[in-house]
Amino acid sequence: MTELNLTPKSSCGCGATHDALPELDAREIPHAVRHAAIHGVVDSLLPGAAFVLVAPHDPVPLLNQIADRHGDDITVEYVVRGPEAWKLKLARV
Repeated sequence: MTELNLTPKSSCGCGATHDALPELDAREIPHAVRHAAIHGVVDSLLPGAAFVLVAPHDPVPLLNQIADRHGDDITVEYVVRGPEAWKLKLARV
């Protein structure tokens, strides 16, 4: 299984250095597979890597699932709290 490295300031192969964290906009993912897709990204994070999740609502049930799966290995920090979107930084420690 290939792990996804979403570390800030990493080179993606395009020759540029990227300062911003990558964003995963859950609003664009079909509802039927949304949690599975997000779990896939979280599961693939390497230590020290992070991304910003953009959600259409406060994703408390999803956060509980992530905590159940990963315990304290994944930290969550709210960046924006609605009303149109919630943005949360998720990072693997």
